[in-house]
Amino acid sequence: MSSPCSMPLLRHASFLFIAAALAVGSASAQVAASHDPSSAPAVAESSSNTADLMADGANDAAALPADPEPSGTGAAQEHGGYGSSYHSHNLWSHLTYEAGGGVNAPGGDSPKDITWGGNFTLGAGYRFNKYLSALIEYQFIDDKIPGALIAQAGASGGNDHIWSFTIDPVFDVFPKATNDVYITGGGGFYRKVTNFTDPQPTEFCSYFYCGVGYQNQVVGHFSSNQGGFNVGGGFQHRLGGMYGEGKAKLFAEVRFLDVLSPAITTSANGLGTTSVGSDTKVIPVTLGVRW
Repeated sequence: MSSPCSMPLLRHASFLFIAAALAVGSASAQVAASHDPSSAPAVAESSSNTADLMADGANDAAALPADPEPSGTGAAQEHGGYGSSYHSHNLWSHLTYEAGGGVNAPGGDSPKDITWGGNFTLGAGYRFNKYLSALIEYQFIDDKIPGALIAQAGASGGNDHIWSFTIDPVFDVFPKATNDVYITGGGGFYRKVTNFTDPQPTEFCSYFYCGVGYQNQVVGHFSSNQGGFNVGGGFQHRLGGMYGEGKAKLFAEVRFLDVLSPAITTSANGLGTTSVGSDTKVIPVTLGVRW
């Protein structure tokens, strides 16, 4: 049985124990609160400042002018100068044309069937590179025929007309030079017409009166259609440009032309019987311009 003096001591010890427990709990709560992330305003403020700086940097970058795009001058210069049209993929830059005219001489044994005359030539084609091109050429030849053949027919005059469509490659030997030489040749379709003429009465009129005169007219003819070929070469001089880079060229050429016409013995429109040998050989000499 406890003594009366021990009761106050127990009561005081209980109070001290409860007070110590309350003090420890309060200290633990303060320590836990100090480690709570939501209680660190400095960190939040720092993150906000960082975001503001990043946003300002992005705005500044957007405000700066963009870097200039590379100009096309270099590409244009790459294709400039002589021969730029050959490197272009544009179809029109590869097209080539020609026009010319000249005289013809008989070749081989053809003086018995044809003599001297004139010609003109037109052509258009494609230039594959600076060395090689191919042309489709139209050529018209007007030559006289020998007096012996005219006499056989009993006419007073006559001529041979030869016109053709041919495909003719052209190879430039020195394409970069101002003065160049080239080789050409080809073949295709030829039509040959032999005409005999006689003076015929023809009416003509002026401002004051009308009268009757005489003019040579075709009184008989015969013709043939066949193939043929030509081969030759020439010299050309480039025009324009300080360094001779112009496209236009003056040319002078000579070719050997063989029209594979058949031998004919006939009476043209009631004229005397005439005989013409096979194969008509002509040497055209032509001056002109290419571009």
